[in-house]
Amino acid sequence: MEMTDTQEHWETFPWETLDGTALLEALQKYSIEKGVSDIHTSPEKECVRLEVRLHGVLLPLAKLLEKNYIDLVRRIKFLSKLKLNVTNVPQDGQYTFQAPERRVNVRVASIPSRFGETFTLRLLDPKKGIVPLEKLGFPDVIHTKLAELTQMPNGLILVTGPTGSGKTTTLYALLNTMVGKERNIITLEDPIEYELPGIVQSQVDHEHEYDFARGLRSILRHDPDVVLVGEIRDMETAQTAIDASLTGHLVLSTLHTNSAIEAIPRFLSMGVSPYTFAPSLRAVLAQRLVRTVTPECKKEGAQCDPADHTTYDGVKALPELLVATPEIREHILQNDTAADIEKVAREQGYMEMKDWGKIFVENGVTNESEVTRVTM
Repeated sequence: MEMTDTQEHWETFPWETLDGTALLEALQKYSIEKGVSDIHTSPEKECVRLEVRLHGVLLPLAKLLEKNYIDLVRRIKFLSKLKLNVTNVPQDGQYTFQAPERRVNVRVASIPSRFGETFTLRLLDPKKGIVPLEKLGFPDVIHTKLAELTQMPNGLILVTGPTGSGKTTTLYALLNTMVGKERNIITLEDPIEYELPGIVQSQVDHEHEYDFARGLRSILRHDPDVVLVGEIRDMETAQTAIDASLTGHLVLSTLHTNSAIEAIPRFLSMGVSPYTFAPSLRAVLAQRLVRTVTPECKKEGAQCDPADHTTYDGVKALPELLVATPEIREHILQNDTAADIEKVAREQGYMEMKDWGKIFVENGVTNESEVTRVTM
């Protein structure tokens, strides 16, 4: 059955008439058309909740009957090579499906829950994967500075934020500006989300003891100019990244912190020395994805109903960029507090996400409710 644009939540969609294959294909088609990033299933006592993440927000899609869900799970497990008879332990897999003019990779994760297996399907659409830096929506002053940072021969650049804040998209955009400029670029990812021609991409393999720390040490023996480490999680990886940045490599990586300034004490808490971290750091970019309002709402001064998801038609990066100036580095060396560092940074023009959020609202990009949602 063909889907229409008016079936936003599919309340009347005849799920009971479809087998698992048709159900998954319909769900995939809908997700690609709407720009869905994740599909979630949540079994409950009398039904299974089906939800999708659109523009960073989880929205209800439908409630499935148990028999339909069993068919859907069988199909998902078959495609992603998960064990059909295992339901009491987490499983991970992946598969691909054909979309118009490209193949889409789907990362599948399952966990046991009270009323059955819960699944999350993440759609890695290559059409959305590599976004040019200028298309991410950063304010001009931040875009210009980021472009300058990518030209540096060495140092450490960190991108921070929670899961789903667009860190990977930003990192790929930064790397994309360096491709073809006589620089050997190697990445270490977990997993490789999108293919970027012109660079070497390596994937972590924990089963064979190829983790971030070991992988990074191996990569450095291949004479890279630029290294992307998917995430820094421990002292060994942090110290290796610092050492690399101090010996002629430009290193990009991510952390999970709420703000750019919080990345500094978070990094130091891993046990690295301020005397090596301070000279290595070039900048920290923190970001969230804020939904942008439709042209119609923009004409009304972003006054459409913020609770109605049709008010929004896309996302834009809401940033804060901390540049490691000599004064900032001095405060890191002295192991000063985040508050002390923020005071100096503000004197030098540093703006928080909330500050940029006010400007976004004033310019009709989004509304106050949306800025509050992602920054509170």
